[in-house]
Amino acid sequence: MSDQRGFGAIMAIVILVILATLAAAIVNFGTVQQVTSAQDILSARAWQAAKAGNEWGLYQALKASSCVGGTGTTLNMSAATGFRVAVICTARTYNEGQSCTTLPCVPTVITAYQIDAIACNSATSCPDSAMAVTAGYIERKRQVIATN
Repeated sequence: MSDQRGFGAIMAIVILVILATLAAAIVNFGTVQQVTSAQDILSARAWQAAKAGNEWGLYQALKASSCVGGTGTTLNMSAATGFRVAVICTARTYNEGQSCTTLPCVPTVITAYQIDAIACNSATSCPDSAMAVTAGYIERKRQVIATN
């Protein structure tokens, strides 16, 4: 019977190793869930910031009947939301049908405005390709098209 001494100690060590591994997995799972939840909240905020950029761009385009800052305007909403929004407006004109109230008939000109809004939590500019590889960077793009 003396040959079986120490077997209980080995089993206790094996059980402790298994429990420690299980505890580490639970902590890792909890950490990943918290990070994912935080990124989900930031993603929703970025989507709303991009939506605000679209609405601002539409207001500017339809109010002036032209794209203001066609190359792009950056809205700095970082104080309120933590996001910057790049708004790019592109206007295209199309001939759609004809107006024949007087002769000769003239084509009806329609202007289509395409508003692209890119929201990101970069401190410098949107989109920020240098920050895109970091873990906390969030970027969302929305595009709307409207006609006059």
